[in-house]
Amino acid sequence: MKLQRLLSLTRQAVDRYQMIQDQDHIAVGISGGKDSLTLLYALGHLKRFYPHPFKLSAITVDLGIAPMGLEPILRLCEELEIPYQVVSTEIGRILFQVRQEQNPCALCAKLRKGALNKKALELGCNRIAYAHHRDDLIETALMSLFYEGRFYTFSPKTHLDRTGLSVIRPLLFVPEADVIGFQRRYQLPVCKNPCPMDGHTKREYIKSLIRTLERENPGLKDRLFRAVISGHIEGWPESL
Repeated sequence: MKLQRLLSLTRQAVDRYQMIQDQDHIAVGISGGKDSLTLLYALGHLKRFYPHPFKLSAITVDLGIAPMGLEPILRLCEELEIPYQVVSTEIGRILFQVRQEQNPCALCAKLRKGALNKKALELGCNRIAYAHHRDDLIETALMSLFYEGRFYTFSPKTHLDRTGLSVIRPLLFVPEADVIGFQRRYQLPVCKNPCPMDGHTKREYIKSLIRTLERENPGLKDRLFRAVISGHIEGWPESL
């Protein structure tokens, strides 16, 4: 995928769900993976011509599990002229040594979001951008059906009452295959995820299931995506 297509899909989502307003200061959560780096690249270029001027700050929450090797990400942020902050935490020690969690993903996500929100507020941000893409949207909807018995997935834009922050997901229309292609074409500096649970989750099972279903039913993912965005899901904002 070329930059022009990435920017086109990103702007479609941003415009449709009114994700960015004048003078917003957006914190981009950077895990070091392909998704968050693609989001950083997209917003870094979008801000150069978007009609509503906005600021960006990049933030990585370090779980303290192992050295992440973030120097290449720092150089990318410098290239894009985006300030970069690393938040050091002991989340990994708390999960795997103190609590010895067998299923740590939910608690880890909660702790990471708390650390990210806190730093975003310290920097004066009013929005946080997550790098969820189109496949994430579909997978979350199926996980909700399989494990909760309801049709639900995350919203393109969510206001967090407790913090006053708003969460936006500008890559909502970008397929994961395009993210992979973009990362390879532009050689984005992906860092290996140090989490020992990486690749061993219910989401990985659903992802594998969808791949199988797509092979047997070509176009299934496109139909699932249309079903989600037109499904009048509770909590979703109105689109333009």
